[in-house]
Amino acid sequence: MASITIRNLDDKLKHALRRQAAANDRSMEEEARILLRQGLTGPAVTERPGLAAEIRGLVAEYGGFELALPDDPPYLPPALE
Repeated sequence: MASITIRNLDDKLKHALRRQAAANDRSMEEEARILLRQGLTGPAVTERPGLAAEIRGLVAEYGGFELALPDDPPYLPPALE
């Protein structure tokens, strides 16, 4: 098994981890392993919608919008030499 060291951990975060570990009757190290495992393999990560779906959902909350496109796009392809 591999091990990691986490440097510069915020004191508030460390205390929260310590309290949660104590509440679950576990060591801080075991609590951290469980949280990492849940965060990286849980359904919240594997079933999360992609960015496009997130944007569609946000736009739908506001009733959508219409995008008026110009008849002649301002883009011209580069001239061939």
